[in-house]
Order: sequence, then structure tokens, then C-alpha cells
Amino acid sequence: MTHELWFRRPAPDWFEALPVGNGHLGAKVFGRVGEERIALNLDDVWSGDGPRELEVTDGPAVLADVRRLLLTDGDRLAATERTRALQGPLVESYQPLADLLISSAGEPQEYRRSLDLRTGIVAVEYTLDGVRFRRETYVSAPDQVMVWTISADRPGAIDLDLRLAGAHPVRVDVADGIDRGGGVGKELYGVVGHAPSDLTIEYRQSPDPIRYEEGRGIGFGVALRAMNDGGSVSVTEAGVAVRGANSLTVLVSAASTFEGWSVPPGRDPRVALREATALLDAVALDKLRERHLEDHLRLYERAELHLGDAVELPTDERIKAVAAGGNDPDLVALTFNFGRYLLMASSRPGTQAANLQGIWNQDRRPMWASDWTNNINTQMNYWPADLTGLGECFDPLTDLLEGLAESGAETARILYDAPGWVSHHNADIWRATWPVGEGGDDPVWSMCATCGVWLTAHLMEHYRFGLDVDWLRDRAYPLIAGAAEFVLSMLVDDGDGTLQFIPSTAPEHHFILPTGEKASVDLTSTYDIWLIRELFANLAEAEGVLGITSDLAARTTAARERLPKIGTTPDGRLLEWPTDWQPSEPQHRHQSHLYGLYPGAEIDPTRTPDWAAAARASLELRTAGATNGGWTAAWLVALWARLFEPEKASAVIQDYLSRLVSDNLLHRDGDIFQIDANFGMTGCIPELLLQSHTDVIRVLPALPADWPDGSFHGLRARGGLTFDVTWQDGVLTAATVRATHAGTHRIALTPDDIRTVTLAPGDQRPLIP
Repeated sequence: MTHELWFRRPAPDWFEALPVGNGHLGAKVFGRVGEERIALNLDDVWSGDGPRELEVTDGPAVLADVRRLLLTDGDRLAATERTRALQGPLVESYQPLADLLISSAGEPQEYRRSLDLRTGIVAVEYTLDGVRFRRETYVSAPDQVMVWTISADRPGAIDLDLRLAGAHPVRVDVADGIDRGGGVGKELYGVVGHAPSDLTIEYRQSPDPIRYEEGRGIGFGVALRAMNDGGSVSVTEAGVAVRGANSLTVLVSAASTFEGWSVPPGRDPRVALREATALLDAVALDKLRERHLEDHLRLYERAELHLGDAVELPTDERIKAVAAGGNDPDLVALTFNFGRYLLMASSRPGTQAANLQGIWNQDRRPMWASDWTNNINTQMNYWPADLTGLGECFDPLTDLLEGLAESGAETARILYDAPGWVSHHNADIWRATWPVGEGGDDPVWSMCATCGVWLTAHLMEHYRFGLDVDWLRDRAYPLIAGAAEFVLSMLVDDGDGTLQFIPSTAPEHHFILPTGEKASVDLTSTYDIWLIRELFANLAEAEGVLGITSDLAARTTAARERLPKIGTTPDGRLLEWPTDWQPSEPQHRHQSHLYGLYPGAEIDPTRTPDWAAAARASLELRTAGATNGGWTAAWLVALWARLFEPEKASAVIQDYLSRLVSDNLLHRDGDIFQIDANFGMTGCIPELLLQSHTDVIRVLPALPADWPDGSFHGLRARGGLTFDVTWQDGVLTAATVRATHAGTHRIALTPDDIRTVTLAPGDQRPLIP
């Protein structure tokens, strides 16, 4: 069951509903029979009414104060508090769209609900009064519509009612031949509405947290068309009634008035409804399913993972068995394949980047705004993209960075009087780039000025996998150079010849001062050292590829040598801050000081054994307790894999599947859903199977003992390579490499079997047998 999630019951809540999407339009399907709910989302429906201004008037003076407090006074607590003056408005929140509600009668028997990852189709099958019914739901990327169908094995057996219910106040704008400016006919049923123009983020208190104002906020339109075979369909303002049909196809489309992050949204939601209706009018019904499958399979079949034998049990029962101590390698493979499916469903060319919940959210005040959280979570969303053959799904991240760079140039000027661009911890559809909180949020997470630096590392990695020189020149290099300009301008000599990046934090982790008070802002943290070293090296590498030489690269190369050294504690751990402060949480969820091990590439057991030993000591302390959250678990898998510790990585995966997922494998920690855990697991599991971050490509570098038999197809390595590999009883039995570009590579099939392989574009070379 490597490619299917299935259940014997409908979803009891939104968390366990099954996700479908095309990057723009998303839905969660509950699979209920009497009162079905399909919760809809649109990637560009957010709260707010356009870009905001950063009203900090004394940013450079505040920066000077922070530097003085750290470099001259040594007062970390005062420096931490002073950075609050740099905070701007809070981010806006990603919003639900509407619900499609489908009502019918009867108690079903012989029920089965499933999501086939290979097709992207959610199916619900059941028997009712002796009639066998089948429902299917999918969202087409080629046609930009959601499709819901129902068929029966007895003619005339389909009776049901459909309507759209608003998460926001909506009005029926088109029904039963009424034309109120939408320009559509009676076969359509539609609603229009607005997202909140003002909204208080979920962790702040307000007597009026969700506010709608006529003519403000992002407007939207949702259109529905029902097409029946047999029977009748009638449309009224109450909804759509279907009686006596043999089969039924329902199309749903949606559009918004969002016109770009830098401009206020359009005002008339009926314009969005007309756009949604045009999508329905363009559908060729006889080609709809075929076009969806062709598009879906084109991406999905590029990579897959098999581990052991398939287990013929419902997914929820398999999760319970693992929680009871069972071993189910095929469930790990399903988890990997599911993450690829989710990225395909939430990030496509031309859409917004996958946010903290992908594109699936039911709350008007979602946790952490369901925004882009850029001190790991956004980055983790895209860890699987290039590794698993989904390079197109990376495009929205590049788009996001280009918007952040444009917005962040103004933030860099206002706050720091600096060139280039900056992005801090949080971003939203309006491309907020400043530290958020309006003075009221903790600098431990708000004051993180190198989030944009980390994001640019993904650009260079994307190039290394695809080797697209034009893309590097036209899109990636300007962003990398702009980030480097900012960082270079922020480096200050501490009086001993060392360049310090100030203010600096270890994201979301306080240290405890000798007074017992907690602070977070310091001289350059280890996390920032890794990021800046990597940024400057990436700039030099990019210029080498492009055949250019700039003064900026020369200055960053010189500055790199003057950055603080990576230090260790007396007991052999990597320092997290410049001083061996007592951490507020020894088992903290962030592993930021280990960035150089993963996702960075500077720490390696064979090349830098001392750093690797220090990273291992740090990791052992960090993991002494229970893993703190699903995305943390994903990160730990990759860190242990890079240290060649497969059993520790496997134990983390087992724990994750035992207690940190819903019955549908989506990450769930109590009432919190974050999709970065799903993406992270899919991006980190390959580190156990294929590593290409050093000058040696390692095949099966950290294979867990409880995965004795398996295979993978389509995992990618840097340098434009793709690998297909099979193993039995823990021993490599077949390996093939394919190349998109010419190159010579060192490939380790075992630690003692390292081969030099020269490949031409299009070559396919068996390495074993």
C-alpha cells in the first residue's frame, strides 16, 4: 500500500480529512455520506487590505544602541529589549475560503475511503439500500477546477443537495437564472465574499479580532456547476438539488481579487466570480480526468520509495500498530511518497509558495497565522523538491524570495540604513520582511535578520541539482548578491579584528544570564556564522559558474576569513552562542547551531571529524528527552543521517509515526497542524539513502537495519544526476545513474568502493551489477 491511504470510516474532523489541491485551489475531503463537507482554500485569500508601511523612524539609532550595549557594555538583556524598537506590524493570516456541503439520506454500509497518491483522487465507496455508490474528488492543475463525481450501479439512484457555505460572510450572486452582474447563466451557482480587512493574530487578545469592512479586503468568488446524466438538476438561491440521476459531475472553481503583494486588492468580488466562471466554461468534460491524470503522473512517477512488503491494513490501523511497537517499513515509504504528493498539491508554478499549512486551513485565526515562518519552516517545505524530482514545485519559492527582496530592500534601508535586502522571521502575502510584533513580541524569534540569507541557500542548491545557468544568472544570482550586500554592510569590527553580525540570535532559544534572567540577542551566533559563511561561498560559486568577477564577491571572500570561529564548549559540544551560556531549554526544538551539518554541508564525519564529533555531542544533549514536535523530528532524521547514525534516525521516524501524525499521516501535535513536518520527513528520509552534499556521492550511506529490503527510483543528486537503487538483506544489489549534464563524479557504493564515473548528457550507467 505504498501509494494509498485508506480507511473504513469517514474523517471525524478536519485534521483527518484527505487533502487534494493544485497549488492554487485546495480542499480537504471528509468522506461523509449523509452530510459531506469539502473544506475549500485558495492560496491568495488572506486577511488584510494591501501592503503596510514600516513606521520605524529611528532604526539606525536603535541599531547603534544595540551594538553599543553588546560591544561596549556587554549587556545582553538590555540589547535584547532594545531590539523591540525595530518591530513593525504583525503579519496577516492565511484564510479559509468556503465549504462545499453535500446532503443525502441513508446509512452507508461496506464503506471505504481512500486517497490514491498515484492519481491524486480521493474515493469514497459504500453501499446504500442495496446500491453501490462511488464518489471521486480531485483538483485539476491543467483545468484549475475541483471535480466531484458520484456514480451508482442502479439507474436513477442519485438524490442529493449541494450548497456553498461561507467561512466568511457570503452572498449568493448567481442562481436560478438570476444575473446580478456576474454574466453567467442559470446552470451556475455561485457565492461572493471578502476575507477580513483587519484581523488580530491568534496569539493576541482583542475584543473584536475579526473585522470585515465593505469594499476592503481580498474579495473572492466561488462558482459551481452540476452536470447530470439522467434525472434533474435545479438551481435556486438555496443551492443545487439533484434528483434521480444516474451519475453526476460537479465542478467548482474559485478566484480572488488579489492583484499582487504590492497593491491593494481589487474591490468587486463579482470580478473574481466571473473569472471563476470562465474557468468552468473552458473545461472540456470528456478530457478533464485524462488531463488531470496525465499532469499528475508526469510529476508523481518521477520518484518513489519502496521499503519491504505492503501491509494490507487501513492507514489508521497501521499507525496504531506502530505506536504499539510494530515495525512497518512500508508505512515509512508511504510517508515519503505522501510528502511528495502534498508538495505537488500545494506548490505549482504560478501559485503562492506552500505556507505553514501548505494550502489547507479551516481557521480564520490559524496558529501562527499559517504564514511563511522563515527561520526553518518555509525552508523545510522545500527540502524534498529537488531531491525527489519536483523542480517545478520549487518555482513559487523563487517568486516568494523575489517579492521579499523587493520589500526587504526598503526594510533594510529603514531599519539598518543598509543596502541589499533583509527578511526576518515572518512573512505573509503582503511580503512583510521586518521583525514583527509592534514592540510586543519576543525578540527570541522576532529578531532574526538572517532568514533571507537561509532562503537564498535554497537558490544555490536548486542550481546544483538542475544546473540551469540561465536561471542562476537571471533569478538566483541577484537575490544572493542582494543578501550578501546586506550582510556585508551589517558586519562590524569588535575591536579584535573579528567581524560580528549584530544583532544575532539562535532562533527561538533563550540563554540564561548569570543573574538568572533570560536574553536572546548576542554577538554572532553559531547559526549566523554558518549562514554567512555559506552565503559568501555561494556568491563566489555563482560568479564562478557565470564567469563574472565582482568587487562584492572579493569583499565577501575577505570578510569570510574574519568571521568568528566556530567554537566548542568545555565538554565538546558546538557552541550555540559566542559564550557558553546556559540554554533555557537543553532539548530545544531548534537545532540551529547544527546548520553546518544539515542543511548546510560544512560538517562531515570524514572531512571534518572534530566538528562532526562536536555536532554529535550537541545532538545527544538536544535529544535526551522526547522529540519536541514533528518538524523537529524531520530535522533530526537528516542530522543523524549525516553523522552516519541510521538506527538513531530510524528511531526518530518510528517515534514520529507513533505520536506526531493524524490517522491520515498529516502532522498533528494536539490541535496544531504544520505541514513542514510532512515535507521535512520526505526531504530527510533520502539522506539515509543517498547523499551528494560533499565531493563524494554516497549510495545507502546510513541504511537502517529495520529496512533490510527496498528500492528507490528517481532520487536526485547534485550535478544533474538521478539514481535508481535496489538492496536486499541490507546489501546493494542494483544501482543505475542517469545524467542530464556532462560531468565526472566520485560515487561511493560502499565506504571502500568509491568509483570515478564520467557521464555525458543523457547517459544511463549501471553501477551494479
